Amino acid sequence: TLILVRHGESLWNVNKTFTGWADPDLSVQGYREIEHAARLLLEGGYEIDVVFTSRLKRAIRSTWLLLQELNEVHLPVFKSWRLNERMYGALTGLSKKETAERLGAEIVQQWRGSLKSRPPPLQATDEYWPGRDSRYFDLSFKQIPLTESLLDCMKRTESVWTDKIAHELSQGRNVMVVAHANTLRGLVKIIDNVGDNEIQEVSIPTGIPIVYKFDKNLQPIRFKGERQTASQVHMSGLFLEKPGLLKEALKREEEWTTIVPGYDSTMSRYKRPMTSLERSLNKLNAERELGEWAGQFIDPLTVEEDDGNDGNMGRPIALVEDEVWEKAVHDIEDGAVFDPDTTPFHPNATTANTGAILDEDDDDDSSTSSLYNSNIISSPCNVPLPAASVVKGLGQIPIRRDSAIVIIRHGKTEHNKLGLFTGWEDVALAPEGVAEAKAAGRLLRQHGFTFDVVYTSWLSRAIETAWYVLDELDLLWLPIIKSWRLNERMYGSLTGLSKQMVKQKYGDEQFKAWRRGYRVRPPKVSSFSLNYPGNDIRYTKYLRDLRWSVKESLIRSIESGQFVRRRKLPKTESLKDCMDRTIPYFAYQIVPEAIASGKRVLISSSENAIRGLLMYLCDIPSDKITELEIPNGVPLIFDVKSKCLKLLDDGTGRDPLKIHNFGNAASYLFKPCENEDGSPDEECDIAYMSQYYNATSDPIISRNSATAATNATADYAGMPMAVPDAPQQLETANAANGTSLSLSSSSFGSDYMGMPMMKQD
Repeated sequence: TLILVRHGESLWNVNKTFTGWADPDLSVQGYREIEHAARLLLEGGYEIDVVFTSRLKRAIRSTWLLLQELNEVHLPVFKSWRLNERMYGALTGLSKKETAERLGAEIVQQWRGSLKSRPPPLQATDEYWPGRDSRYFDLSFKQIPLTESLLDCMKRTESVWTDKIAHELSQGRNVMVVAHANTLRGLVKIIDNVGDNEIQEVSIPTGIPIVYKFDKNLQPIRFKGERQTASQVHMSGLFLEKPGLLKEALKREEEWTTIVPGYDSTMSRYKRPMTSLERSLNKLNAERELGEWAGQFIDPLTVEEDDGNDGNMGRPIALVEDEVWEKAVHDIEDGAVFDPDTTPFHPNATTANTGAILDEDDDDDSSTSSLYNSNIISSPCNVPLPAASVVKGLGQIPIRRDSAIVIIRHGKTEHNKLGLFTGWEDVALAPEGVAEAKAAGRLLRQHGFTFDVVYTSWLSRAIETAWYVLDELDLLWLPIIKSWRLNERMYGSLTGLSKQMVKQKYGDEQFKAWRRGYRVRPPKVSSFSLNYPGNDIRYTKYLRDLRWSVKESLIRSIESGQFVRRRKLPKTESLKDCMDRTIPYFAYQIVPEAIASGKRVLISSSENAIRGLLMYLCDIPSDKITELEIPNGVPLIFDVKSKCLKLLDDGTGRDPLKIHNFGNAASYLFKPCENEDGSPDEECDIAYMSQYYNATSDPIISRNSATAATNATADYAGMPMAVPDAPQQLETANAANGTSLSLSSSSFGSDYMGMPMMKQD
């Protein structure tokens, strides 16, 4: 299955502004459109395996909203510039109405609607020239368009279809593409073999999923619709809802709230104890009732234009009257009663339940030690705010371009607040956790941090934290690599229990052994427990780098009555087990793939996974690692050159070690920072007015310098490329966890779905 979704309405769509490669965010209505689109997909039972989107915020945020509503934020999302909207050249940022008045409606309409006409090109000095935007620093100047015709835009989507999307479909995977009107029309042109003239009649409205089904030769299959669906001329794809209904409904929502009691409470988030599936379907029903009422106000001959580039030259969408609608017309003409549900379309009637997926979290029980103890050095490396942030008139904060590793523990969850063992259970951030993640992003922005790549786990709380940090940094376009190896420790049958419950049931001594022991494993979960990852589709379907389990395969085969293979997923883990998967992943994927090449890396994970990283980076003994506490939402900066952990000054003048609890092992983290020659690292002097890389006013020179810095091999300052006794440690880890991980970094050359690792196209 292929699902095409145009991003929700953007702020510039509202203003009738030529947008192109400019990067406005979604409007309030755009948020509602995309959430509604997700509910349509949820109702239809559609399963998604991989997502493609552009590098523009309105498409990326639409993708995030879709996956959030579908409870699928763990899915891989690949961001390609080839899916960006058409480049409108010198028209970018101009009002369509004013431009038409100044230059003439005829010439403007020719630029907008003609297949081959190009608007005037941008210049390198223009405000909206993409060449100074870091998201395109991997492109050559020739690849960055200065202007495009509709045909130019459609042609650049061909390689995405051939090399990426068609390949995934041929492997039996379900693909969702969230992009823009003209790039989606380019895909439709290829799929349906639409002619050059006919493609101009195809419209792609915002926020309505279009579904394609294919045969084994990747030829599209036409299917019948039901009451809520429709198809368009020249297209074999199906709209999951007739275009225009939701927009009209949203316009009249205020009136509806006064007519229908309880509508406001239905549409509000988290007001009642519902599952995500129940909440989504309740909202969809409310929106649908509103849409049916509002439909009487829609004039089919005057569909509102959204931003002028959705296709069909501003004319209404030409829908195909399938057999259901043809029968309706004849029945109504004959005065007969019409049943619109005579030919229902349910593409995934046999798919598994798409309800809430289990989530995980880490152990957040606070240490009994005081927040500040004598073992911690009195002056940890506290990086001062850049001069531009604290001295008025010094200008914009300079961007830090030196290699760095920033590690952040996810924000608080409700499980953390209640003191529950979370492990691999998939719980979302609490409101406080969202605030912590956003505050971390703002602090990093104040200090001029930027990143090249993000690594996180398969757990929602870590993924959400990374998202909120990137949102504050305006870096949503960055690649986010998700791996189960960065998951929290698996707490076995303790999952979901409070600390007090465990103490009461097993005794205080056993509780301490499980929680603070390095090699002690809690009791295992059953193969049929909801807390066993073998019952979570994200692990059974997408995990590829664990060996097969004879026992689990036998159990599942007996249960299903046919042969089924299952992998050896953990039913419990000691802290050592957790680190045996986390440390090799860091050493043999993150280091050679990113850090050794000078990239700036953000890692968002859970407490015990982060303990493993810090144990490796800071040489913390195994008998001390359990005494280390990791505060939620605090950025930990590991300086690659000085091999020193640093904290960021938040501008309040407070000692961070008196604010945050790092436990009794904090002295291993905050050692004196020294440069390679043994001299003190002056950045850790609070009086130091940092002067990082001076910004140049020449955008071309600035871009070339940044590109060279990004691509250059960094001085890795002697950091070991492998953990101590790596072969023995990895062999032990493989034996304990059933892992087939090779010492070669190439063993990580595929992502967690077993697909080739796709770099930013």
